[in-house]
Amino acid sequence: MATDKIRTLIVDDIAETRENVRKLLQFESDVEVVGAARSGKEGIQLASELDPDVILMDINMPDMDGITATEAIRQKSPHIQVIILSVQGDQNYMRRAMLAGARDFLTKPPMGDELISAIRRAGEMAHAERSKGTQARLVAANVAGTPLGSINNPAISKGKIITVYSPKGGTGVTTIAVNLAIALNNDETRAVIVDANLQFGDVAVFVNEQGKNTVLDLAPRVDELEPDLVEDILIKHEASGVRILAAPQRPEMAEKISTDQFVKVLLYLQRMYAYVVVDTASVLTDVVLATIDNSDLIVMITTQEIPAIKNARLALDLLQNMGIDRNHIVFAMNRYDKRIAITPERVSENLKQDIVAAIPLDEKVVITAVNKGIPFMIDNKAQPAGKGIFSLAEVVRARLATLESEDETPVKR
Repeated sequence: MATDKIRTLIVDDIAETRENVRKLLQFESDVEVVGAARSGKEGIQLASELDPDVILMDINMPDMDGITATEAIRQKSPHIQVIILSVQGDQNYMRRAMLAGARDFLTKPPMGDELISAIRRAGEMAHAERSKGTQARLVAANVAGTPLGSINNPAISKGKIITVYSPKGGTGVTTIAVNLAIALNNDETRAVIVDANLQFGDVAVFVNEQGKNTVLDLAPRVDELEPDLVEDILIKHEASGVRILAAPQRPEMAEKISTDQFVKVLLYLQRMYAYVVVDTASVLTDVVLATIDNSDLIVMITTQEIPAIKNARLALDLLQNMGIDRNHIVFAMNRYDKRIAITPERVSENLKQDIVAAIPLDEKVVITAVNKGIPFMIDNKAQPAGKGIFSLAEVVRARLATLESEDETPVKR
């Protein structure tokens, strides 16, 4: 863990609670209480002014509840980790807190050791996220005006390649890839979406940016890429700020892009962006396999349908045979309908791989977003599907931070 102290902000409307927590933490040499807020709104303000690592957030406050405050803080400052404290250990509260981006959930009054352990875990995550953001800004500075050699400097940490994949078509991979990239993207950790479905890719359609530059404009020049050239060819999605590398506009054009060229483009983007989110076809083409091999994390998607679950089992076995450790796989269920008896828990048990995020069925919001070309993480992120994507994004960040702290190599071997 970093040697820096864990800067902690206490948010609670009861003065006695604030003081008790402050007294408890004053004996911890690695924890520094930088402030205390009396309300949710004041907590948001102090979070912006003090930029703490960890916030201890009461859930029940008169002006704004802790879950709403947590969501507002995390959207603006995703490196800040929030620990929710509540007198009620209700599972619904816990689920809402996690969807809002909380790092942990403790019942009040927490045991001293339990609280301090939670703060240290959250502090470690906050320091890792800050480090990642600093590295991303260094890369951005290089992109803006320094020679290409600086971008290739091994001292600058690379971004993370996140491949979204499902062995069954129609499970919503493109929807998740696009909205996940938007959820991950901010000023400190910029994201780019790459469409690896070279024949029938739809990423550009999902953001209403079709008819512009594509990967075909970069592939022939992979050995002479420069930051300005890449930035000019990438599509900038104004509403979200993410960059997009679209698939060719016609299926037959896919043949003009070799697997080697595609991988070189990915690796170059990895030096420019904190997150490279790759949307893939369900067919394991050479391009998809090579992308998986070079990924830091694979987000595998299933649904509650038996064929999708069957294919997920086969894909997990195949990836294992390829030498890919399951720690590099984040397994998520899309279109989760609680009325159906096939629950995430049952699927997890059956496949021996935990489903770490369930994105609720929200057909009206999702289909409308696709048809309009406006991803729901832009104007409907408070809806169930949006909260599910937020939850998935937090899992992705946490898993990448864990793998990085363990100094693991990319997905293969």
